[in-house]
Amino acid sequence: MNIKASNVTVNVKDLDSSISFYESIGLTVKNRWGNYYAQLTAPDVVIGLHPTSQSNLKGNSGNTSIGFTIDDFDGAKSLLQQLSIPSSSRQEEGGEFLLFNDPDGTALYFIKPKW
Repeated sequence: MNIKASNVTVNVKDLDSSISFYESIGLTVKNRWGNYYAQLTAPDVVIGLHPTSQSNLKGNSGNTSIGFTIDDFDGAKSLLQQLSIPSSSRQEEGGEFLLFNDPDGTALYFIKPKW
């Protein structure tokens, strides 16, 4: 498994307002998938915005999760199993996800995207 790219996802309450805010401080919209997810960039930085609710924030690392784009979903799943790191998987319009936490509870994920 090779990590090909990474991003930081910030959970937000209102995607349109958040995009406007980040654009106003100099970021540029890279990609947007309806009202589900948007990526904004600045030099050498990709920030993902994901709409959420208070109930989705309970028990996780607050408003931040860190994603790593991968090319080998099965290899990543095997690696987490070998390291005894609990994970869950899901498939969505954007790709396949492996969700897991660091030792302090920070939400992390591997994604093999469909884009």
